[in-house]
Amino acid sequence: MNDGGAATDPATETFVAHRNLLFTVAYEMLGSAADAEDVLQETWLRWVDVDLTQVRDQRAYLVRITTRQSLNRLRTMSRRKEAYVGQWLPEPLLTAPDVAEDALLAESVSMALMLVLETLSPTERAVFVLREVFDVGYDEIAAAVDKSPAAVRQIAHRARRHVDARRPRQAVSPGESRAALESFRLALETGNPQRLLDVLAPEVVLVSDGGGIKQAALRPISGADKVTRFMIGGLRKNAAPITVTPTVVNGNPALVVRLGGEIDGVLALRVEDGRIAGLYYVRNPEKLSRVGSETPLTLR
Repeated sequence: MNDGGAATDPATETFVAHRNLLFTVAYEMLGSAADAEDVLQETWLRWVDVDLTQVRDQRAYLVRITTRQSLNRLRTMSRRKEAYVGQWLPEPLLTAPDVAEDALLAESVSMALMLVLETLSPTERAVFVLREVFDVGYDEIAAAVDKSPAAVRQIAHRARRHVDARRPRQAVSPGESRAALESFRLALETGNPQRLLDVLAPEVVLVSDGGGIKQAALRPISGADKVTRFMIGGLRKNAAPITVTPTVVNGNPALVVRLGGEIDGVLALRVEDGRIAGLYYVRNPEKLSRVGSETPLTLR
């Protein structure tokens, strides 16, 4: 933001320095990059009116503004989701290798965990994200969500217990994930049902999001047989050739599926015991704008 060597004003410098962090906070609360960008715009408009001489911790103050704006947006989004056709999945983000290398960040933005966060109330989600992911102090969270520190501690405990009961527990090695991903990729490209059955866990669950624009299952599909029939049947309906490319989405292994050279969707995977236990297929074209270039995410 420098022009001809002119000094950037302090408010802009601070905002730019923390922009990736603020985006990550908003995205983890909302599951939507488009809405997170709107929150950042609203945060900026409020930030430029702040008297910086009265702000002790500018980073914390920015996170507080972003949290409040995200909470406002969450309540609006809940009404949109009620009218959403079929299953709602977070907007997938193409992420850099450093996101995958940060275990806490990769888990926090994984499709599996973000779906769990969808089951929390807006305030519970804000408290959980700020405390468990970004390690924000209780007093600062209290200021962000307009609760007392004691109330925030109770909310944090309740949210943590709720998430721990539902989050995937088993960590797998990168090599194990890559092996499962490659087996699944080959099974899709060949359209071989037995290959799919071999790589899917017996109780695998597929969640697909077409947003009413593209065909998708209106409810989660459970069981290897049903998931295989759904996927192979869908592929056979398309005459266009299929190509499946490995990538990293939300810090975790994923596949970009193309039909006739055009992106059909993004498949995020959850692996357990060397087999795929969760599939998250985003086909809604309105959610695929962030898979062409990397989105920087950070906890700092």
